[in-house]
Amino acid sequence: MKARDVVLVDGVRTAFGRAGENGFFWHTRADDMVVKIIRELLRRNPPVSPEMVEENFWGATTQEKDQGLTLGRTTAILAGLSEKCAGASVDRMCASGMTAITAAASEIALGAFDITIAGGVEHMGHHPMGATADPNPRFLVDRLVSEDALVMGRTAENLHDLFPEYTKEMADEYAVLSQQKTARAYQEGKISKMIVPMTVYTREGWVVADRDQQPRPDTTMEGLKDLRTPFRPLGKVTPGNSSGLNDGACGVLLMSADKAREMGVEPKMRMVAYTYAGVKPEVMGLGPIPATHKVLKIAGLTMEDIGLIELNEAFAVQCITFMKEFKLKWPDDPRLNPWGGAIAFGHPLASSGPRLMVHLMHEFAENPQVKYGLATLCVGLGQGGAVIWENLQADGEKTAREKPASTKKKK
Repeated sequence: MKARDVVLVDGVRTAFGRAGENGFFWHTRADDMVVKIIRELLRRNPPVSPEMVEENFWGATTQEKDQGLTLGRTTAILAGLSEKCAGASVDRMCASGMTAITAAASEIALGAFDITIAGGVEHMGHHPMGATADPNPRFLVDRLVSEDALVMGRTAENLHDLFPEYTKEMADEYAVLSQQKTARAYQEGKISKMIVPMTVYTREGWVVADRDQQPRPDTTMEGLKDLRTPFRPLGKVTPGNSSGLNDGACGVLLMSADKAREMGVEPKMRMVAYTYAGVKPEVMGLGPIPATHKVLKIAGLTMEDIGLIELNEAFAVQCITFMKEFKLKWPDDPRLNPWGGAIAFGHPLASSGPRLMVHLMHEFAENPQVKYGLATLCVGLGQGGAVIWENLQADGEKTAREKPASTKKKK
C-alpha cells in the first residue's frame, strides 16, 4: 500500500496567557480551550461537518485533571463531534502537540482516517511542569542522567558551558530581536489572524482573551543586562532570554490530499517528512539539530531548500546553537522566526509545536516564492522534533492541489 499525501487545511490557536493567577486563563479549563479550537476550525471550514471528523488527537505534557481522561476523546464529545469520532492523547513533553499532529498525519497516510483534528494544549497555571511527576530514583542514583536534566533552565546553562563563545550578550541580543519582530508582526495585524478570541472569566470580571500576554515590546539590551539568573549564580540564562510559563491551545485540521480534492477544499501545506531524535538530557536544547539533519535527509533536501524556519525559542542559547550549526545569518536570518518566537509569545509546552506550524501556514501565504518550511523544537529530557512542510499557497502550486505532489527523494 502506498502512503497517501497529507495536507493541512487550517490552523488556529488561543491567545497565550501568563500561567498563574495573573493570567487570563486562570479560571478557564484546559479542555474548554481545546473545545474552542475544535469549534473554530469547523466554523472556519464549513465544508467539513462535525460528522466528517474521524479522529481528534491532542497532546498535553501533564495528563491529569482538566488535561486528563484521554483529552482527545473527551473534547470530541464536548465539542459536538460525532460519537463515532475516535480520540487520543499523547505526551512528548514540549513536542506533545507536534507528536499529536504527526501521529494523526501517519493515520491519514496509512488510510485509517480521511479527516482529523490534532493539536496541543497546556495550562501551566493549573499544571506546573513536573509538579506531580515521580521520576524513578534510578535516574539519579545510577547516574543515568544529570540532575540538571530535570530543570530545563540548567540545561540551557549547560549549553553556555558547552559553547562558551555563545555569550549572555548574544542571548540577550537574540531575545531583543524576537520581541521586536513580534511587536512588528502585531502592529501589522499578522498575529490576530491566527488567534481565536475567547471570552474568559478573570479576577477583573469577564474579558476577551484575544492577544498574547507574554510579549514585552519595550525590551532593550540595557533592560536585560542585570536580570537575575535563577538557574545558577552569575549564570547567563535569565527570564529575559528564555520563554515564559504560559497557558494556551493550538490545533490544526488535517486531511488526505485525495479527500481535500474531493471536497473542493484548498489546503495550505503538505507534510513532506517528520522525525524525532534524542540527545543527552542535560543538553536537551541541542535536540533540534539532529532532528533537523535527520528530517532533511528523509526528505532528500538541504537547508538551502528551506525558505522559512520556525524554531521554538525555549531559550535563546538553544537558538544560537541551531543558527551556528546550520550557518544561518547572525543575528537575524530572514528565514528564521520572521514574526518572533516563544521568547515573546510564550511557550505553553504542548501548544508550541502546533503554533510553529500555524505560523508557517500564514508565512507561506505571504511568501509564495517559498516552497519548503521547517518547524522544529527541543524537548525536555533530551529530544528534538522536526517537520518539513511544502507550501501549497505558492506560485505555480495549483497543480499540487489537483494531484498529489511527488514524494520521491531528490538525487
